[in-house]
Amino acid sequence: MELRDDNTTAHEIGNRTYIVADVEPLDVDGVRTVEVGTAVWLVAFIALLPFYGTLEESGRLWWLWTCLAGFGLGLFGLEYCRRRRKVRAEMAAQQ
Repeated sequence: MELRDDNTTAHEIGNRTYIVADVEPLDVDGVRTVEVGTAVWLVAFIALLPFYGTLEESGRLWWLWTCLAGFGLGLFGLEYCRRRRKVRAEMAAQQ
């Protein structure tokens, strides 16, 4: 098997060869990921609001409150990730 890039690492497990590229992670601090997840929970909550009566009649009103709870917890997670990013940047600046 010929590899075109010298920076790759090949692992052989059994009769298979797995190639691992040396790349940096896209989202190290997780802020963007948490922002997107929080936004999705908010959009789901807003999308379910017009169906409040239908959800209540069918016993699925908990869907609405789950979306609201996901949004609220996402806000806490977002603040946590932002603080963590700030601390990591300060530590990197000190070194």
